[in-house]
Amino acid sequence: MTTPPGIAIVAVAGRPADDSVIPRGIALLERRGCVVHNYYDPAQAFQRFGASDDGRLAQLEAAVADPDVQVVIALRGQYGLTRLLPRIDFDAVAASGKIFVGFSDLTAFHMALYKKTGGLSYAGPMFAGDFCAAEPVDFTLDNFWRCLAGPTHTITEVAAGNPSVNVAGKIWGGNLAMLVSLLGTDYFPEIDGGILFLEDIGEHPYRVERMLLQLMQAGVLGRQQALVLGDFSGYRLGPADHGYDFDGMLAYLRATLPLPVLTGLQFGHIDKRVTIPFGADATLVSDSERFRLTMSGYPTLGDA
Repeated sequence: MTTPPGIAIVAVAGRPADDSVIPRGIALLERRGCVVHNYYDPAQAFQRFGASDDGRLAQLEAAVADPDVQVVIALRGQYGLTRLLPRIDFDAVAASGKIFVGFSDLTAFHMALYKKTGGLSYAGPMFAGDFCAAEPVDFTLDNFWRCLAGPTHTITEVAAGNPSVNVAGKIWGGNLAMLVSLLGTDYFPEIDGGILFLEDIGEHPYRVERMLLQLMQAGVLGRQQALVLGDFSGYRLGPADHGYDFDGMLAYLRATLPLPVLTGLQFGHIDKRVTIPFGADATLVSDSERFRLTMSGYPTLGDA
């Protein structure tokens, strides 16, 4: 693009822990050459949300309609998208040609947009947590900008103990609990031959296992070519576990699930995080020491 990209900030889910950090994130984007359109108004914050349901929907609709916006970044995740799904005009979202960015609770948005329209979006950084950070993580932001630049995006991870895999398919996924919450709804896309990536925070290994077994028993995992696990942290083991931990769960899953299970993806509720275009064409090649995920056919700033 020859003109500076327009970036919209929308509070479609949670509110920030501290509103005073917002100017810091805006300044970071402006130094990057972006024109920022901030639709979040701290005075409109409601309970744990960035605004009332009506207010959050209005922010999204305003960003979709703004002709000067090419990228829409969620202020924060936490919770709130599930309330809005029945009211979002996904046809208008897809027709806008804008790139929508976020992760965690935004998994519901990525899933619904793809199911309703086939539209692609980014499992990527959040405004409050990443751009407004006191010390922004260069790896996370650089990975995002490289993905935006396109036309391909490659992630290489050093990860020991993974199975040998060489597959191609649509890359999709996100937060495990959010994804499972959409099973049986009209917002869960039916993707065959895909590469599924997952992460979560504060979920005990037995709950992670239970949700993955639910996906298997619902027939979802049997239609995928590989499962790539990101970060699963923030949980606490207890005396009742008697040695059951994430590694024990992982061994059970690898012996039980009908597809190869890889670990080591730098994605999730961690500071150092990759960006993944949900719904892109992807190839995954792994051996016992590392894997490479290459993505193409997704929207970039050059398309906007």
